[in-house]
Amino acid sequence: MFYIDIIKRALRNLLSAKARTILTALAIAVGTFALTLTLGASNGAQNYAQNIVKTNFDPSELFIAKDTGLFKRQDASRPQLYDPSYGSITTFGGETRQVKMLDYKDIQKLAKIKGVSSAQPGINVSLQYLTRDNTNKYIGTLTPYNPYQNPTLLAGKIPAQLQDNTIILPEGFLGSLGFIDAQSAINQTVKLSVLSQATTSMVPGTTKNQVTDFKIIAVYKTPNTAISAATSLNLYASLGSVENLNNFIYKGTGNYQKYLEAVVKVTDGTNTTKLIDVENLIKAQGYGVQSVIDTEKTITQIIGVLEGIVTVFGIIAIIASVFGVVNTMYISVLQRTREIGLMKALGMHRKDISRLFRIEAGLIGLLGGIIGSLIAIVGGTGLNPVISSKLGLGDSKLLIFKFSQVGLLIIALIIIGIIAGLLPARKAAHLDPIEALRTE
Repeated sequence: MFYIDIIKRALRNLLSAKARTILTALAIAVGTFALTLTLGASNGAQNYAQNIVKTNFDPSELFIAKDTGLFKRQDASRPQLYDPSYGSITTFGGETRQVKMLDYKDIQKLAKIKGVSSAQPGINVSLQYLTRDNTNKYIGTLTPYNPYQNPTLLAGKIPAQLQDNTIILPEGFLGSLGFIDAQSAINQTVKLSVLSQATTSMVPGTTKNQVTDFKIIAVYKTPNTAISAATSLNLYASLGSVENLNNFIYKGTGNYQKYLEAVVKVTDGTNTTKLIDVENLIKAQGYGVQSVIDTEKTITQIIGVLEGIVTVFGIIAIIASVFGVVNTMYISVLQRTREIGLMKALGMHRKDISRLFRIEAGLIGLLGGIIGSLIAIVGGTGLNPVISSKLGLGDSKLLIFKFSQVGLLIIALIIIGIIAGLLPARKAAHLDPIEALRTE
């Protein structure tokens, strides 16, 4: 018997028991729905993470630390031995720990390594406040400008070489600082204040700050993939300007002209082989190194864990539905015992009967896969704008469906259906035709 004839007969059999077929397929659809959404959310999260990295980090750069344990999870079960030559940091969890700090000798040493085109300290300055005449004071973070970031400008122009005491302002400050629009802010002056750590730590109750005028040369649109503290906005200035303010903050303390990390730019660093070669040379010098690829892996690690949890639930739902397919096909065999006996009496081979029931089971898997994936794709596509708006993702989509993945999922469900139909198919194939014809 030809396969096409078996498939046609299988379709007729399934259509003759529509309710049973649809209910069994819906059981498979539940798991398919969950897995399709998981795949879509995984694609969207991965894409968003890649956009974050692409927006904020130059792939040809490496992050260097003198403390090789800085990029690793530390054992917090034991106290750390005090070392006056170390600097101290406070983690996001509020834990204070000492770390080896980089100094200018390290920066110069890194710059001389073969394949390194530039090396500079990785510094960000937390401002005491930013203000303008007759406006309130606001907090913010001053960051060295990296041309790779190439922000979308609303007004102004960024020169090839940023001058000291000039600033690139994020659009979020415009209204607060009294500007009508981005253009009205160009060439205006804002005041940046930083607080000395020496006076605040050595003489409690006393403070010393430095206020510096900065000229606004450009206003940029903050992308939804920008990395910044939850309570501040990033302002960009030249490395020299950021260093000057950073030196004032830490002068007279153990962290003066010491840096937690450095940023090294690799010549032709977009070539992965060259990047890895330089990374190995730096590690050989005793430094800790993290690449943009490592940063992306860190960002996506939590995504992978959540994805795994949801996937497990989807798989459990599909496994449960497999028993539904087995049950449905067994009932079908019992109800069609006389029909099976008649087919055998008319010369239909065992293998053809077995194929008939396996194909029926596979078609149920196909139907369940199509229903579940369609509901997930249509519903997810419709909800994407709402989800992006609620989560502040801007133009990014949380759910991105790839038809190649959905296609493979449906094929897998067909195979699972066929496997689920093996036992009922075997039972049907081995029925004695005479006994089967006697069945009422």
